[in-house]
Amino acid sequence: MKSDRIRENDYEDMINLPHHISANHLPMPVEDRAAQFAPFSALTGYEDAVRETGRMTCERKELEEDAKDILDSKLQMMRKRSGERLPVFVTYFRPDTKKEGGEYVTVTGYVKTVDLYRRRLVVEDDTANLLEIDLDEISELEGEYLW
Repeated sequence: MKSDRIRENDYEDMINLPHHISANHLPMPVEDRAAQFAPFSALTGYEDAVRETGRMTCERKELEEDAKDILDSKLQMMRKRSGERLPVFVTYFRPDTKKEGGEYVTVTGYVKTVDLYRRRLVVEDDTANLLEIDLDEISELEGEYLW
């Protein structure tokens, strides 16, 4: 009766045989062999979904009537002087495209246009890029000429 344990000399006839090399297939490059041992992810995109869920957003704050009136006055001033290339700091709420909430962003540039019909403020930055900002998303306007 043969023991369940493998004895050292059970494989002695195979130990010194030469390594088999296929006559039909080229050997796999060493760089590609590493991929065989890479961790397997059964849920493709799971890590991205977890990262997205953990990304922080903030809620849009509703301005009080006094603040809205002040913003409106500043916009009117900017509209009258929009051809003068006056510097401005605009803080506005940018809604998130993937989940509820968003973030407050402050940009620096020059007032190009205050478009009341489309409700947009067009700001030109130092590199001549134009940024259109929804007037309803603006929370703060600062500039030397805006009292």
